[in-house]
Amino acid sequence: MTESIFIGGGGVDYAEPQQLLLDKANRHGLIAGATGTGKTVTLQILAEGFSAAGVPVFLSDVKGDLSGLAKSGTPDFKLHEAFSKRADTIGLDLVYDQYPVTFWDLFGEQGHPVRATVAEMGPLLLSRLLELSDAQEGVINVAFRVADEEGLPLLDLKDLQALLVWVGQNADDLSLRYGNVAASSVGAIQRQLLVLENQGGASLFGEPALALSDILRTEKDGRGVINILAADKLMNSPRLYATFLLWLLSELFEELPEVGNPDKPKLVFFFDEAHLLFDDAPKALVDKVEQVARLIRSKGVGVYFITQNPNDVPEDVLSQLGNRVQHALRAFTAKDRTALKQAAQTYRDNPAFDTSEAIQEVGTGEAVTSLLDEKGSPCIVERTLIRPPSSQLGPITDAERQAILSASQMAAKYDVALDKESAFEILQDRAAKAAKEAEDAEVAEETLAEKEREYKTARRYNGGGLKRSTSRGKKSTGHGFKDAIASAVVKELKGTTGRRLVRGLLGGLFRGR
Repeated sequence: MTESIFIGGGGVDYAEPQQLLLDKANRHGLIAGATGTGKTVTLQILAEGFSAAGVPVFLSDVKGDLSGLAKSGTPDFKLHEAFSKRADTIGLDLVYDQYPVTFWDLFGEQGHPVRATVAEMGPLLLSRLLELSDAQEGVINVAFRVADEEGLPLLDLKDLQALLVWVGQNADDLSLRYGNVAASSVGAIQRQLLVLENQGGASLFGEPALALSDILRTEKDGRGVINILAADKLMNSPRLYATFLLWLLSELFEELPEVGNPDKPKLVFFFDEAHLLFDDAPKALVDKVEQVARLIRSKGVGVYFITQNPNDVPEDVLSQLGNRVQHALRAFTAKDRTALKQAAQTYRDNPAFDTSEAIQEVGTGEAVTSLLDEKGSPCIVERTLIRPPSSQLGPITDAERQAILSASQMAAKYDVALDKESAFEILQDRAAKAAKEAEDAEVAEETLAEKEREYKTARRYNGGGLKRSTSRGKKSTGHGFKDAIASAVVKELKGTTGRRLVRGLLGGLFRGR
């Protein structure tokens, strides 16, 4: 029989044991249900099952509870008796265990810092993150194009800010090449970058950037590493949270090779609070998510969306989610009843019960499930008791987290930020050179002016009635011609041409590489 992950089962009123087939796990999935109905525990037992099968996992810990994966559950836990009873009901030999965990954090507080470069993020996701208008998104695209042409690496926020200053100062020239580049749009983008920086988003951008190989690791005993992104603080910036996870999915899609239909996934990616990805999202972004969901499974990656209601996920994306665990939904209003009916319609009917009623009736720790069979077709919906977790239910202590972080091999690689030469430093160097050229031009002009003054003084002295010989008069005539030329040059430098020369030197500030 194909290897699988045990999800749960039941007795007389519940389904036979429900198994998530590993060779169908990259067909993606959905975990849905109202707050407090058990979605987090379902996520936890799936992460345990994938890790035990040698599959690395990446998940976001929105409430801080999932850190318990790093610690074994214990018989003295207050819910142990209830867990044991449920395990007996569904035929599970409950064994407590801990799992290999790596903690990550965009802010570097509860995990190793996780970063991406501005260039890797790209103009589309960056525009989404900054909530830019179409005109402002156009300016961002121009800035990225200029960075490529000018050889200006975009690594962190100060690189992008410096580049935007350059774009603003050269807006007229760029408008002729790429279309209108308005100074007002540049200013609006700079303000949004300032807001992002004040929210702590600047820590996302920089180096060392996250290497995908570091979230695709397995331990020596063959178990997959569970990568946990601390997201409790990150949820205060929901747009940053959603954009980062979408960037990570996009990077996996772009970099991983095709593997066809593997016996088990290379990585399983859990996207909690999935509605944040789609709220007010432009069509281009939704299309991007649909493309990733449709094609990334051929790269061996399974994506599981966790949300309160299936309606939070666009229909084109929802249709890609083959494995589903639906916890209870409440129907207090007409809108709730409509949403409940729509959720029930996404499952294959079971003649033994009404799906919409079952979704309302299941309690905490129960769900209606529909998993893919060996042929890849969805099974009929079943009522299921979800198995209890083997790891600790609830968070570990801060001291335990710090001990894990200190022992992690990722600490030496990511805990210290790097500041390589990039767009900011290159443009700063150009500015310094241009300033030096302007200063040299000013000194040259002052030198010429001083020589002119000396010449005029000498003429006044020599013209005071002294008699010169014929030969000296001829020589003096020669000097007079050269001096007249010098005088003309000085006057010209003081005039329009001189000012153009200085401007030309200053204009070298941002021209060329």
